[in-house]
Amino acid sequence: MASLIVRSPVTRIVIKTLLLFVALNLLMLVIDPLPALSEISVYGWLVPARSRLPYGEQATRAYNLSLNSLDAMFNSHRVKQAKAPDEFRVLLLGDSSVWGLLLHPDQTLDAYLNSANLRRGDRHLRFYNLGYPVQSLTKDVLILDAALHYQPDLIVWLVTLEAFAPDQQLVPVLVRTNAPRLRAISGLPLPADAASRLFSPSWQDRTLIGRRRDLADLLWLQVYGLAWGVTGLDQVYLPTFKPTLSDFTPAAFPNGLENWHTLQPSQPLTPDQLAFNVLQAGVLRAGSVPVLVVNEPIFVSSGLNSDLRYNYFYPRWVYDQYRVLLRDAAASNHWTLRDLWDSIPATEFTDSPVHLTPHGSQLLASKIASTIDLDSP
Repeated sequence: MASLIVRSPVTRIVIKTLLLFVALNLLMLVIDPLPALSEISVYGWLVPARSRLPYGEQATRAYNLSLNSLDAMFNSHRVKQAKAPDEFRVLLLGDSSVWGLLLHPDQTLDAYLNSANLRRGDRHLRFYNLGYPVQSLTKDVLILDAALHYQPDLIVWLVTLEAFAPDQQLVPVLVRTNAPRLRAISGLPLPADAASRLFSPSWQDRTLIGRRRDLADLLWLQVYGLAWGVTGLDQVYLPTFKPTLSDFTPAAFPNGLENWHTLQPSQPLTPDQLAFNVLQAGVLRAGSVPVLVVNEPIFVSSGLNSDLRYNYFYPRWVYDQYRVLLRDAAASNHWTLRDLWDSIPATEFTDSPVHLTPHGSQLLASKIASTIDLDSP
């Protein structure tokens, strides 16, 4: 009777399927297929390459999603396209303000800079948006490290105080799920608790079942690319938004109206309390590629208790001291720094102390363009 069951065609198919499934899982323990699979992309030939790195919290409406594969992210982005002989390639690093939350692709910082048709000698400046909507210098260094493969001539790195907070460095999921890449970056300091916070996959995580989310993300990135190619949409645009807070009441800040993270105004800000060493690691990783550090514009309130806080993010005392420390660090480390913190009118901010209106984005592009050395060959 048992031999008859084994000879059954259905049984043989089931057994072969199970054996194949086991074999695939064992193979994935030895060989990670994701890097190779990430090279398979509809972007740049079937649909236009994206102008921003993939990021989305409402994938089915935004035709976009957040994923953990840097290879897949870059293979969907237009920076992967071959560099023209007369191109001067400029990469823009930063947070959601650079990525362009609430902004259409033609309203972002890179779009306005590209529309300026800047030249350096006989080369055309071409700007690429590599911002990503989380504030963390470590996240920026991770993206910078991957982006060096695409032959940049200049890196414009937009920063803000929140990205320097030590407890922010490993917050991005993108950082925590790319521990091997992170540890491979020479000189990049990691927090003392990095071992417990960075994702270290177990053998189960490296099986077909364990990687099903990553594999699904790769597939959905291609599927949503088809909708992106037709609509040009990569985020959900709401008809209205809640303006950034301009009146600051004690009730809105239960940890203290003037506190920033664990710091209080009675404690002077010191360099070791900010991630300057991460910024330095990024500049060193760039090697011979020049880096222009830009302290990005912030919303400056004139409302209730604005004598104590510039905005929802920053008490005045800590932000003022940060600017002094940033200037001193730039001088001692020979960084090229442009401080644009108050260069955009308060009316040109939207739902966050760093998010700009289209006109605000255009103003910032003009100010950054005036900073770039266009006279060198």
